[in-house]
Amino acid sequence: MLRSVTDRLRNVLFVVVYIVLLVIGLPVLLVCAIFGLREAFIAYGQWMMRVGRDILGIKVEASGIDKLDRRTPYIFMSNHLSFLDGPLLTTVLDRPARFIVKRFVVRIPVLGWGMRLVGYVPVDKEGVGEGKARIARAVSLVKERGYSFLVFPEGTRSFDGRIQPFRRGGFFLALDTGAPIVPVSIKGSYELMPRRKWLIRKGNVHVTFHEPIPVMSWAPETMTELMEKVRAAIASAL
Repeated sequence: MLRSVTDRLRNVLFVVVYIVLLVIGLPVLLVCAIFGLREAFIAYGQWMMRVGRDILGIKVEASGIDKLDRRTPYIFMSNHLSFLDGPLLTTVLDRPARFIVKRFVVRIPVLGWGMRLVGYVPVDKEGVGEGKARIARAVSLVKERGYSFLVFPEGTRSFDGRIQPFRRGGFFLALDTGAPIVPVSIKGSYELMPRRKWLIRKGNVHVTFHEPIPVMSWAPETMTELMEKVRAAIASAL
């Protein structure tokens, strides 16, 4: 009972602080947009997520990120347990990676506008029409600007904490750019905020960054095997 009350108070404080940071973020966004300071706005967003994480009492332990070359663009692929996954992963990434996100996320005032500024790619459906065009946009950003991207290959959050079937969009992104895939395992976030729950609980989350998987020897014809290889790597730390 006491923990539930404490969690509710933390959530209320989180909302209040988040609103304040969004208000502060508007002039920050304008300055970044005028001067083209994309990395600076990403840094502001990462700081916001760290503040929120600390208020909510979430401790994140990450391993393996230090073994990755900061000069190499990667396609990070993570399992997806909770709405918390994206924000928490931004707090442990040591580089300004972009995300492929659901379109409703980039409609969040200030933060969503900033996501568009820095190169986040919104997608509603993949594999047809606009979805292909959006993946093509991400491909150009990797090739021309050397951006890394983070993708949730399941496409949506898990209903029961287990890995769901993978979708192909992120794998086309990797194959079309030649960027190595880094499987990422996130463990513990489902218990803190499962699907259809809005109260965020205090707790611990562990993130494992696995060895990069080169994609140069893979092709669309062998994509199924590549998907299984990435899935097995993610599952190995869950």
